[in-house]
Amino acid sequence: MLATVVDGKLTKVAGDPDNPLFKGYTCAKGRALPDIHNNPDRLLHSQKRTVGGGYAPVESGQAMDEIAATLQRLIAEFGPRSVALYLGTNGLPYPASALMANAFIRAIGSPMFFTANTIDQPGKQIALAAHGHWLGGDVNFHEADSWLLVGTNPLVSKAIGIPGQNPGQSLKAAINRGMKLIVIDPRRSQTAARAAIHLQPRPGEDAAILAGIINIVIDEKLYDREFVEENVDGFAALAEAVADFTPAHVAGRADIDEQQLVKAARLFASYGKRGGMVNAGTGANMAMHGNVVEYLCLCLTSICGRWQRAGERVTRPNTLLPAFTAKAQAHPPYEGWGYGEQLRVRGLTDAVCGMPTAALADEILLDGDGQVKALICIGGNPMAAWPDQRKTLRALENLDLLVTLDTEMSLTSRLAHYVIAPKMQMETPAMTMGSELIKYYASGTGIPAPYAQYAPRLAEPPSGSDLTEEWQFFLGLAKRMDLELWFINFFGGGGGRFMESPPIVCNFNGDTQITTEELFEKMCETSRIPLDEVRRHPHGHVFDVEAVVEVKDADCAAKLDVGNVVMLGELGRYFGEDIRVGWNDTDFPFRLIPRRHNNFMNSSGTRLATLNKGKAYNPTYMHPDSIAALGLNSGDLVTVTSPHDCIPSVIEADDSLRPDVVATHHAFGGLPSEDEEVRDRGSTVGRLIPTEVDFDPITGLPRQGNIPVRVTARSTVGEVSL
Repeated sequence: MLATVVDGKLTKVAGDPDNPLFKGYTCAKGRALPDIHNNPDRLLHSQKRTVGGGYAPVESGQAMDEIAATLQRLIAEFGPRSVALYLGTNGLPYPASALMANAFIRAIGSPMFFTANTIDQPGKQIALAAHGHWLGGDVNFHEADSWLLVGTNPLVSKAIGIPGQNPGQSLKAAINRGMKLIVIDPRRSQTAARAAIHLQPRPGEDAAILAGIINIVIDEKLYDREFVEENVDGFAALAEAVADFTPAHVAGRADIDEQQLVKAARLFASYGKRGGMVNAGTGANMAMHGNVVEYLCLCLTSICGRWQRAGERVTRPNTLLPAFTAKAQAHPPYEGWGYGEQLRVRGLTDAVCGMPTAALADEILLDGDGQVKALICIGGNPMAAWPDQRKTLRALENLDLLVTLDTEMSLTSRLAHYVIAPKMQMETPAMTMGSELIKYYASGTGIPAPYAQYAPRLAEPPSGSDLTEEWQFFLGLAKRMDLELWFINFFGGGGGRFMESPPIVCNFNGDTQITTEELFEKMCETSRIPLDEVRRHPHGHVFDVEAVVEVKDADCAAKLDVGNVVMLGELGRYFGEDIRVGWNDTDFPFRLIPRRHNNFMNSSGTRLATLNKGKAYNPTYMHPDSIAALGLNSGDLVTVTSPHDCIPSVIEADDSLRPDVVATHHAFGGLPSEDEEVRDRGSTVGRLIPTEVDFDPITGLPRQGNIPVRVTARSTVGEVSL
């Protein structure tokens, strides 16, 4: 981006036409950075809760003193496990923040490190552990003739499948050169509207559709026999597991056209000389069976041989990460779950996706040995994001210590004992190492080029403010608690079990004088491209890296596994579910699905007029015919009720949805006592979701999509919710 700074104040942000990847593109959130930085509600001083329940400014050093002392007391009395840390998505713009937070929680000896990953798309890492990695890497979207997207809308989310640096232009160019896009989505999203084939099923049937496509590919012998024989195990088990998912069965349960399903399978498997990959998103993961959905995506990719081969360019070569040698061979499956810390509820454990965040509220509320007494939230807003909002509220109010690092008094910060005011993006240096790391969490993500960029601090913190960088807060606590920090440039449960090159490890040993710029130097000591060289290209640069996939090692016997017993066992149980019974439930005739918002990153900035355009709430989108059938009008106040709870909302007509489906954005809303402010705040979808019913036994992820609901007129704004 190009930023205009006047007298130290950020006044304008625009796309940079000289950037080789973005080429002038930026999103609404980026363009709104001046308003986000200069927001009158921004915290310029850390806050401490007063005896009367209000808040008063506190000097950041004093806050660290008091927080460190309280943590030491709790650890001495209840043990290290009594302290937990939660990392949300707003930590992503700051490369060192999450890594230093992880170093801190490990230094005190607590295993209780949680992230937003396990309430979003944890199936990606579970599936990769069960399937294995292809060391040649992903197919390049810009060269593929076909691509399949499941429950994701990358033109808005900028996340999975289509490269996020300029997704609209990338998709337009791909379609113009003849690529055929296939989309599976209950909504005719912006991405689905550009697809050659759009299957618009009932929610929750993604696994059935993928199994049906695999069945067709196998039955019609459209798979890559040579690749399967040399690089794939479990093919016979996969064929047997999907055999019952016939086109007729899948079309019936998913309510899609049978011939369109067959056409989609044939188009994906046999169109063009260079086929593409399969990627699933949040919608598919939140509807239950996300692990199986992601596993079948990998299975379909592998039996069709859709990985980079020997002699082809590496799609995502490291740049600010260490160099590695890509090879046309498999890294075998590895232990993905059931190890490490045992949670006290629902039989859950640590996993490659991280600790199960949906169980953290229970760990706070459940008395006894191991109870969580203190929680530090960095870049997250549990009251808006976690499932079961009422339980979350009870849990956060039960804590002896709740600390948030937040730019404003969010829902969660309004419950905190301390709110640490951090610096923001333009007040800190930045680099693209974090964007490279994302590729280790899922195929179809990361930077599809040897690209890197560094940006210096551009704006000064507001005059008279007392702000700290998030990573410095944790280093400050470590000094006060006499801890030695070992900083590793990868984190998240067992997520670091696979990297092509060893992670970088730095020992700080209480050095609180180091600057962010010096920390970046440490992080980039073994980078493929030296940080000094990256700095010489202020607009970002695609470096001349001749990274080519090498041939398979002569002694390599490893194979990708498409016959994992656990994953295929779940698929079998899924086949036995009579999903159609639920669709005939007159008490809950609609299914609620999640939907990304173009202008917001989860709960951030929803009250900024620049971004919300006068609509600070998250509507419940519904097909116009369904609104009319209920005797309602677009814009009416309604109550949305699930079997667990209910929320207020505002309905809005949207003919891109199936008539039996409604959709809304997660991470809006206020506290339960603020329902009457629905038009000013929106409503919290998490309140509709129980954590101990319909949850994944590996990741703990509850049903956060495909939620049975009814929609009724709301007689008054102050109508009491359950």
